[in-house]
Amino acid sequence: MSSAAEQAKDLYRSFLLDLWHASPRRRVSLAERIVADDFAIRRGGQDDPARGPAAIVDTIERSLALFDDVRVTLDQGPVAEGDLVAARWTFSGSFRGGLPGASAPVGTRVAFSGMDLVRLADGKVAEYWVSSDADHLMAQLGVEGESNA
Repeated sequence: MSSAAEQAKDLYRSFLLDLWHASPRRRVSLAERIVADDFAIRRGGQDDPARGPAAIVDTIERSLALFDDVRVTLDQGPVAEGDLVAARWTFSGSFRGGLPGASAPVGTRVAFSGMDLVRLADGKVAEYWVSSDADHLMAQLGVEGESNA
């Protein structure tokens, strides 16, 4: 395997694992180092209007506000080819409460999986497509109807 492919995989691992498990201060500095200034999140056929490192930091921090004991694991991959990296992951944590419509009690353990595709440019993560089993997460939290994740 080429060194470029290994570097792409290492960058993705930092993006997925290090960003989620870092302290808030370290998360910001790491995002500024590995995420492009024009970084974009693409989810569910819609683009998140936020851009740059702050967009991923905000996404992670909004999730962490809802869950304790968060663990994000890399289940399959990453697989790198050219400027693209793909992988499958699992998120788990204990519900803190605060999600409108959720009927699960505080402390409920949840887990759900998803897949990422990221595009790299100039040694940074430039675009992020995420597809997750948000319906499964919402069911665990007792949210009825369609999910927004």
